[in-house]
Amino acid sequence: MDAANGDELRTTERVLTLLGLLQQRRAWTGPELAGRLGVTARTVRRDVERLRTLGYPVHADPGIGGGYRLGPGTDLPPLLLDDEEAIATVVSLIAGAAGAVPGAGDAALRALSKLDRVLPTRLRHEVRALSASVESFGAAPTPIDPSTLMTLAAACRDEVEAGFDYPSGTAVRRRRVEPYRLVASDRRWYLLAYDLDRDDWRTFRVDRMTDVAARTWRYHPRSAPDAAAYVQEGVANRVYPHRVRLLVHASADTVRTRISASAAVVRPRGNERCEVLSGAGSLDAILLHVVMLGHDFEILDPPELATRARALAQKLLSVGTATPPAEDAPAP
Repeated sequence: MDAANGDELRTTERVLTLLGLLQQRRAWTGPELAGRLGVTARTVRRDVERLRTLGYPVHADPGIGGGYRLGPGTDLPPLLLDDEEAIATVVSLIAGAAGAVPGAGDAALRALSKLDRVLPTRLRHEVRALSASVESFGAAPTPIDPSTLMTLAAACRDEVEAGFDYPSGTAVRRRRVEPYRLVASDRRWYLLAYDLDRDDWRTFRVDRMTDVAARTWRYHPRSAPDAAAYVQEGVANRVYPHRVRLLVHASADTVRTRISASAAVVRPRGNERCEVLSGAGSLDAILLHVVMLGHDFEILDPPELATRARALAQKLLSVGTATPPAEDAPAP
């Protein structure tokens, strides 16, 4: 029985090695594969049949230039990555998931959490070192510890509680949460989670977290808000002392090219108008930005913004119609 188990293990290892070879390049000849695996051409044919039975579309092309090749299938088969490929994949996901490809952030995090589950311990320090060497310019997200991102992504995936230290006013307090989703803006990562101590949904900036740890205690998922919309509205609107609603006479797509997602929520209102929700520390700052959009707009809320707009308009009109001071006559 032990001998049979040993033979089965060796066969499994050989078939996995064969799959890895087929994923490395477009085509292999039978003798090439036999030499790499240290078996006969007949054994290669048997192992190819085993892969086909498992659903891998391995094609055999006869003649000169032919050989075995792995073709496209109806489903994405599991990929076998060596150490260098695994490190490069994880680093790329960490560096680019926050916005390098629009709409790819959530999918990148799911892939990252899957890799985190199988990544060997010996590779983790290399991932951390290489991630620290990746930099960006422009609207790059605030740098964060890659292990923090993977810990939170895994906690969301596994539906387990998490804890971290987080600043609150002048103090730093321990927070206990049920993590739901990680959301990437054009500048930062945020965690949407249910705060167990405050009994409500909260948004946390990942770059402000310290001592992040996931527990083994699983929670029952609650009815949750739309993560991206909730976080965006909180970042662009709810955190500010002044919050406004504006009706801009331009399409939502046009306005989104002029306002970053972290600065305002833009909702379409037909083909040629949109509603803009935003916030700022002062009403004047909001007026300045909406005027710079270059489109007509209406103030929906709050009423005091309309009052402030009229006052500023009068001031600008008075500046435009003022008589310039006469130049001093030259001295005799």
